[in-house]
This record gives sequence, structure tokens and C-alpha cells, in this order.
Amino acid sequence: MLKRPCPYHQGPVKHTLEECTMLRRYYAKLGLPNDDAKKRGQDDGDNDKDDGFPEVHNAFMIFGGPSTCLTARQRKRERREVFSVKVATPQYLDWSREAITFDRDDHPDHVPNPGQYPLVVDPIIGNTRLTKVLMDGGSGLNILYANTLELLGLDRSQLRGDAAPFHGIMPGMRARPLGRIDLPVCFGTPSNYRKETLTFEVVGFKGTYHAILGRPCYAKFMAVPNYTYLKLKMPGPNGVITIDSTYEHAYDCDVECIEYAEAIVESEALIANLDQLGSEVPDSKRRAGTFEPAEAVKLVPVDPTCSNNRVLRVSATLGSK
Repeated sequence: MLKRPCPYHQGPVKHTLEECTMLRRYYAKLGLPNDDAKKRGQDDGDNDKDDGFPEVHNAFMIFGGPSTCLTARQRKRERREVFSVKVATPQYLDWSREAITFDRDDHPDHVPNPGQYPLVVDPIIGNTRLTKVLMDGGSGLNILYANTLELLGLDRSQLRGDAAPFHGIMPGMRARPLGRIDLPVCFGTPSNYRKETLTFEVVGFKGTYHAILGRPCYAKFMAVPNYTYLKLKMPGPNGVITIDSTYEHAYDCDVECIEYAEAIVESEALIANLDQLGSEVPDSKRRAGTFEPAEAVKLVPVDPTCSNNRVLRVSATLGSK
């Protein structure tokens, strides 16, 4: 039908229905996209509907630590430093001269489910290489577990007592660490490495990772992560240091973390059920040691000629004999 002469114009016409300018203008007023607009949308990748910038309701992160124990005087000095308008001379941080970029050379051969798996690295903490250390850019603290402290050969007596509670593990709840400790952390190889001293909050609860490195670690090493490629880059004395991770290792850590969390939820539900059963008030008519038969019973005298009235409890389905 589109290839036939236009039926909307009287008399002989030289254009087809598909070429009708009047029809195209009519549909343009209705807001329907024409073929050219569809083609441009496909070429530009603009077919997805944009609902505008999302409205943010909440933001969860791990925060707290030493900053929660600052005095009003210390807060005031900190506020002045943060909100200072201009300084006399710029103060550049160490290692800020090195440029860090990611390109096709960093792209793995295969990227399964981009951004789904955690960035797990293997730095040397103290004199021990830990193979399951989570890089968490949303954490404001460096966290070390108590069992990892024991694996490092360190005693809890070496912890400082100036630790403060922190939040973000569970909404509405806070965790209080056992103490704080300063440990050297090393990334890289013998030919090109960086070693810095980080402060860790040592916690008493268990986790599936050896440690969690947060924003203080990123800032100290001037490190830049890429959660798509599962790589971490930082400036070093002999060029940029690249720390690689594997999707297989990240997958195993992610599954282990989920299974551990599910086990904790199930154990807490079991404990809650046991507490509820233990708090139930027993029936006042019951006595300790009484037995309730599963079927009806009847009383049968042991010796009808005897006057002691001794009876037996037997099933009601049994005969008189």
C-alpha cells in the first residue's frame, strides 16, 4: 500500500503514500518518530528511556572511628582546615605527580558480569602475605579481624586502647573494636613496590576476609581501583604498580561471604526460636514426669476380689479378657 499513489491527494499524483509530505507532517505533530529519528537513535544508543536523575533517599557506609571522640576544640580546628577558602601556597601530596589511567591494555579477555564481584588483593601485612584482603572504597576505616591478628603472630596486648565505635556494618547498630594497631602494608614486587604504615581497627567478630582496606588506604597509597577489570593501580618508585586479581578468586570469596552471612542469619533465627520456647509458661495442670498417652485408655482392676482398688491403664480398644 505504501508503494501505491497517495490516496489523500485528489487528481493524478506523482508521489506514493510513503513519500507523502502531508502525512509525514501529520505524524510529526503526533510526536511519533520517523525512520530518520529511529536510525539516529539506534546509532547513538539513545533507545533507553531516561527518567531523569534519581532521587536519593539513603546513603550507607562504614564511618566513625577516632573522629567520633574528637573534642569540640578539635572539631573546630578540623572545620577550619576543611573549609579554608585559600591557602598561601598549594600543598601537593606525595606521589601526586604520577598519572594513573586505564585503557584497552588493561582489559581482560573476558569480563563476566562487570562490577558484580569484589576487588580482592594480596598485600603483605607485616611479614605475611594475606590472600583475601577486600578493597572497599566505601569504608572509612581499615579493619583487621582478631583471628588474622593471631595469624600474624601478634598479641592483643599490643593493641592501643584509643579505639572508638564505628557504624555501617548493620543499619542502626554500631560495633566497638578491641583496639587499634599500626602495621606496615606492602604492594608490588621487589623491583617496584610501595610500603606504607596503616592504622587498623581490630574487631572481635569473624569475617570471611583477612582484612578490609578502606579510604585511608586509598589515600595513603594514592591508589585507583577499577572494579570492572578487577585491578588496582598506584604510583611507585619505578613507575605505576598494577595489582591484578582473578574473577575465579573473586567469585569464590563472594560465594563464601554470602554463605557465611546466611549461616549467621539462620543461627540467629534458631537462637531466637529457642529463647521463645524457653520463655513459654508451662501448663499448671501438668506435673513433671507425667506421661500423656497417644490414644484413649480405660482402667482395669488387677484383682476384683481384693479391696486395695489397684487398677491398670490399658488401651480402650482391648477386650475385657
